[in-house]
Amino acid sequence: MRSLFPSFGRLFLCFILATLAYASHAAPVTRLIVAFPPGGPADTLARLLAKEMETQLGGNVIVENRPGANGAIAANYVMRGPADGSVLWLTSAGAIVINPSLYPKLPYDPRKDFAPVSLVVNTPEVLVVSPGNPARTAREFVDNARKRDQPGNIASSGIGSMPHMALALFNASTGVNFLHVAYKGAAPAITDTMGGHVDAFFGDISGLMPFIKDKALKPIGVAAPARLSALPDVPTLAELGIPNVEASNWYGVLAPAAVPAETLARLNAAVDRALSSKTLRDSLAAQGVEPTATTAQEFARLIASDTEKWHRVIEAGNIRGE
Repeated sequence: MRSLFPSFGRLFLCFILATLAYASHAAPVTRLIVAFPPGGPADTLARLLAKEMETQLGGNVIVENRPGANGAIAANYVMRGPADGSVLWLTSAGAIVINPSLYPKLPYDPRKDFAPVSLVVNTPEVLVVSPGNPARTAREFVDNARKRDQPGNIASSGIGSMPHMALALFNASTGVNFLHVAYKGAAPAITDTMGGHVDAFFGDISGLMPFIKDKALKPIGVAAPARLSALPDVPTLAELGIPNVEASNWYGVLAPAAVPAETLARLNAAVDRALSSKTLRDSLAAQGVEPTATTAQEFARLIASDTEKWHRVIEAGNIRGE
């Protein structure tokens, strides 16, 4: 019986060493943090991207939903993450380029606390009305409004949202002061637009496509520099004589600021290759968006220019966060 214990000890030691050896060679785990609840367009995009990035990074990419506080909960979590690229943030434009001007006491600095990895998709704003609205284009919508004593209203998904920014540009360009109706999210705004309770709605194309396909909403103009492949027959607002109304609620990937350049380059390459996947591209096309990979430097320049653009709009409109 005495000889059994040394043998057991040796076996246990071998087990521990084998476990440590396995752990040191185990596939890495990357966590992709999303500031939105499961089930929405952002969550869908994150899961599509994560699946393709697993192939490129050679390990698991897990999506974690951390919604709340207009993106601040996710931002705070990521900026305190390790500097090895294992925690990333997939975010929409608002948390990066709008919130700094909207909330003076924002608990994070998008330019100092994060390192851009890559743009992922552009999600342009589209102006939609109910099928019963007589306007066929945004130009007709504006002309009809000018004939009334009160021009009417346009809904958004909330104060300071990208649809709100699009409306601010639209009012400035047309010279018509459409009343802003701010909803708590896109879903109730879409419902009321379909029912004719509000005159129109600016929304992200990804959230609108199912309703446009079902003819429950009618698109009358896109706030983009060129027509969208998903809506080739819908003119841009500039084509309709309404210039300087371009707004995209893009999504991009960022890392904690301390992540080294070589790691950022590896992550950028992984995103770039992931976005070239036919499976991912086809899935995104169904939502009306196209993959838009960039270098980290190009993404940084976009963040800088959009931050300045939306700051001017917010100051001009005296827009304040709720």
